Amino acid sequence: MFAKRIERLTSSLVRDILAAASRPGVISFAGGLPAEEALYRPDPAQLQSLQHCWQYGQTEGEPQLREAIAAEARALGIACDASQVLVLSGSQQGIDLVSKLFIEEGTRVLVEAPAYLAAVQSFRLFGADFLPVTVDPVTGPDAQSFKSALDSAQLAYLTPTFQNPSGYCYPAEQREHIAAAVDAAGVPLFEDDPYRELAFDGAAPQPIVGRLKNAPWVYQGSFSKTLAPGLRLGFLVAHPALVPHLTRLKQAADLHSNRLSQHLILQALQNGLHEHVAQILPVYRERRDAMADALTRHLGDLVSWQKPVGGLFFWVRFKQAVDTHALMRRALEAGVAIMPGDAFYTTTPEHSCLRLNFSHSSPAEIEEGMARLASLLR
Repeated sequence: MFAKRIERLTSSLVRDILAAASRPGVISFAGGLPAEEALYRPDPAQLQSLQHCWQYGQTEGEPQLREAIAAEARALGIACDASQVLVLSGSQQGIDLVSKLFIEEGTRVLVEAPAYLAAVQSFRLFGADFLPVTVDPVTGPDAQSFKSALDSAQLAYLTPTFQNPSGYCYPAEQREHIAAAVDAAGVPLFEDDPYRELAFDGAAPQPIVGRLKNAPWVYQGSFSKTLAPGLRLGFLVAHPALVPHLTRLKQAADLHSNRLSQHLILQALQNGLHEHVAQILPVYRERRDAMADALTRHLGDLVSWQKPVGGLFFWVRFKQAVDTHALMRRALEAGVAIMPGDAFYTTTPEHSCLRLNFSHSSPAEIEEGMARLASLLR
């Protein structure tokens, strides 16, 4: 009765855990939720001024917003204009559109290991064969393994800036080497970059796609982490040859993204998005530091980690084998939600791992949650 690909459709463990984590009193380190006090809330007067957003709009997005996004992309070294911008209903839609464009049963897709699990979920649905490249939290992807995977890949998917889930940020020299290898192979590169603005210790290097000379590419960003996920708006900028196909796929999916959200975000860009981000970064930096301190005090002898320089997550590896799913269930009973790391792998992971989100909990909640987690482990 159903399409064959439905056999490959899996539930998102993050979404399943978040449902349980929404109970009162649960301290959640499981999702990637921004801090409540960091969410963008427009002035009511701005809403009253938006009287032209109630009719159907362009599939590609509102023209002024596309111009603003293109200007931001050019500032990052991506040669583009507004005609290459597509406004999305959240960056997850970009993953879906790229999956539909490139992937069918047996398509070989290079992914990081660990990799963003919602992308893996989408690629698997469309039948991808994965070529995982291990990303070390300290040194990043192994150059030889990356080149070997690239030699047989038909699509490469990377999250090089504050990688989800490892937190690793590819340095400029590494990005140059990857761009050269992608150009030589001629493999389309899909660069997912939702966390770029959340940099705590200096700006991240410019995107990889801006360094490409020949290979086709898609660059994707999101307003969920910098403004508000409830607006459900992201964007992609693509190589000119890919734009018509992605636009038609978008048109077939939902006609266009929410026009009210688009104009609210346009106003935020015009009124100072970067200033808003600058105001919320101290909140996230404080919570990152609180989690680093709590990990040291409560779990320092049991786990290893790198303090992230951006993004929303700690990637925690146990020094001994741990059944992280059993720990997840016990932790929920104790009022703490955690995310097992194996969900981020397309093959069996080498380590027992957790991805821990620090942005949604206060320093006091982080301290209490870590104490509870340590008590369970010991």
